[in-house]
Amino acid sequence: MLAAAPDARPGTRFRPLPGLADAVAPATQLAASVLGPAGRPVRAIPFDKSPRRNWSVGWHQDRTIALRRRIDTPGFASWTVKTGIVHAVPPFALLARLLTLRIHLDPAGPDNAPLLILRGSHLLGRVAEPEMEALAARLETFACEASRGDVWLYATPILHASARALAPGRRRVLQLLYAAEALPNGLDWLGI
Repeated sequence: MLAAAPDARPGTRFRPLPGLADAVAPATQLAASVLGPAGRPVRAIPFDKSPRRNWSVGWHQDRTIALRRRIDTPGFASWTVKTGIVHAVPPFALLARLLTLRIHLDPAGPDNAPLLILRGSHLLGRVAEPEMEALAARLETFACEASRGDVWLYATPILHASARALAPGRRRVLQLLYAAEALPNGLDWLGI
């Protein structure tokens, strides 16, 4: 599944894959313990950082959701198509009810670019990009180190970043987005 990650991009946007939902069933149970029994995976993105693909990404909030098709709907904006998949920026209140899980397939120690988060930033609402660096200087940064098999779970709007690995090794992560509600106006989550 992660073997085909392209060299030029940090992550690959998946279309629904047969068997993936079954493979991540334990993660779905964890998400449902937070979101309630309706919690289900609505998007999957694998990341494969390695000596050949050693990128960094600055502070940001994940703001887009993947959809089966575009239906213009109040509150949904910035429609794009990425690798053939329709994406939109939903109302922030919807993002605030989503949950992100990262399943670590390889270790992410201090030298292998663990995910960095700004503690409490998920409570700040939508943060304008020019304000992110100032917040990073003011809020506590936490490195989400992980061993193989660890799962990190966090509120989707949290400000997060990733540095280039200092001692690059393989650092594969399957990132799953979970929701517990239907979308309005006939919009439908892409799913996994």
